[in-house]
Amino acid sequence: MLIGIISDTHDHVPHITKAVSLFRNREVTHILHAGDFCSPFTVPLFEGYEMDAVFGNNDGDHFRLISKFREHGLNIHNEFYHTEIEGCRIALYHGTQPAITDALTKCGSYDLVISGHTHQVVNEMVGKTRMLNPGSAHGFDSRATVAIYDTGTREPEILVLE
Repeated sequence: MLIGIISDTHDHVPHITKAVSLFRNREVTHILHAGDFCSPFTVPLFEGYEMDAVFGNNDGDHFRLISKFREHGLNIHNEFYHTEIEGCRIALYHGTQPAITDALTKCGSYDLVISGHTHQVVNEMVGKTRMLNPGSAHGFDSRATVAIYDTGTREPEILVLE
């Protein structure tokens, strides 16, 4: 199964649209968003997917974000979410506190720890846990990136949104 991993979209509609299109073309079935949507108006762009997300530090209006998620059949969880998909134990946390991200990665409870916040791509193994930050889908003044994670091979692919 392929999982689309995205973070730090910061209202950038053209890049969100490209990411969703890329996920659709690659037959991604589930999206995990590590926070910083910013505004609720971007949520409908993800409609049609099974999606779980967490709040980031720039997601100010939680009430309206929650309402928009519910309206479009998507799931948003507080600051932390964990799940198991195809036997892969996954932790999703925005990454605001590096010590928490580090503890999740080193605790041994997860196969994959996903964070965002720094806008920098991280793809490294720490023991038996993969730490993955897809970078920023917004891109700001550098490249915009997302990831696709294969639960079968347990390997991610970092993709540039061009």
